[in-house]
Amino acid sequence: MGMQVKQVDDVTRVIIESASKRIVIDAPEVAIVTVQGQTVYQVGGGTAREEGPAGASTQEDANLVASQAGVSVDEAAKALQQSGGDLAQAIIVLKQKKTS
Repeated sequence: MGMQVKQVDDVTRVIIESASKRIVIDAPEVAIVTVQGQTVYQVGGGTAREEGPAGASTQEDANLVASQAGVSVDEAAKALQQSGGDLAQAIIVLKQKKTS
């Protein structure tokens, strides 16, 4: 049983969320390392930044959701809060509300 390392190509961002903060790493190098049946995800390089509590949406996220769903930024921010910061879910919910 040896060690296997597989490089993950084209990773643009890694997000680590905890109850107290969110760490975003842009342009990281990511590898999947398997040793004795245990898998470890190794993240290195890139540019890291800390954000507020996990689930807290940024203005950039609200702007994106608003433009994709065709709603105001305030509506988008509320939808992001309700979806726990899940952009795709917020867009889907807002689009469904518009069609009903």
